[in-house]
Amino acid sequence: MDRMRYEIVHDLQIPKIGFGTWTIGGRGAPDPSSDESSRAALRSALALGYTHFDTAESYAAGHAEELLGQVLHDLRIPRESVFVTSKVAPEHLQYDDVLRRCEASLRRLGLDYLDLYLIHWPRVGMKLEETFRALNQLVREGKVRHLGVSNFNLRLLKKAASLSETPLLTDQVSYSLPDRTYVKNGVLDFCQQNDILLTAYSPVKRRNIRGNKTLQSIAQARGVTSEQVALAWLTMQPRVITIPMSSNPQHQAQNLAAADLVLSPEEVERLK
Repeated sequence: MDRMRYEIVHDLQIPKIGFGTWTIGGRGAPDPSSDESSRAALRSALALGYTHFDTAESYAAGHAEELLGQVLHDLRIPRESVFVTSKVAPEHLQYDDVLRRCEASLRRLGLDYLDLYLIHWPRVGMKLEETFRALNQLVREGKVRHLGVSNFNLRLLKKAASLSETPLLTDQVSYSLPDRTYVKNGVLDFCQQNDILLTAYSPVKRRNIRGNKTLQSIAQARGVTSEQVALAWLTMQPRVITIPMSSNPQHQAQNLAAADLVLSPEEVERLK
């Protein structure tokens, strides 16, 4: 095992770089015209060696889950060789809804269990105790292996960690070189001190990355892309993993290889 490519937490080995499925199968609604290109993107990611796939019931209104399930089934991928994350939408956080929505996600994915199930967004007025009563039950029933949250600030993250009967695995948030909101608000520090993964989404926001002169000069000196340097900056941090998305096989391969890039202390300092 290449230690640089994995984060090990609670006896679990999770890839530093996974595959996000936002835009697979559509955006807010299914877009059947993109099905073939979506399937091709998933097939090439699996062929390249991606094993963590992150999806959600709200991605293309469930169609992203369907397509991921189809490709895993068609390629006869052994269940234990992939780590699948999905998320329950903020309008479905009541006890019965959580149970029903998890069943629906499993059905679309064609799976018996999810490796990780997240609350996608917090909602004003949500009763976290009730939501976690359902989430904990799903873990006890074996339908979900691990629990996490997404877009939770420090106060909500602490509350979620206290309500989860199993160690809370992650807070999935927007984190990148240009977006350090969850460093400033204390979430990253709390995660690192409490063995919680921070899963960075939108890790390479194109406009900010392409125009960054420091990034460009480090990338040129090393013969890699600016995006790879931006991803390496994330994956070098303890307890940080990330889930970039690309439909382009070349970019997918570059993203995956970014976990092998070790930036020098001077380069990290320059990127600050």
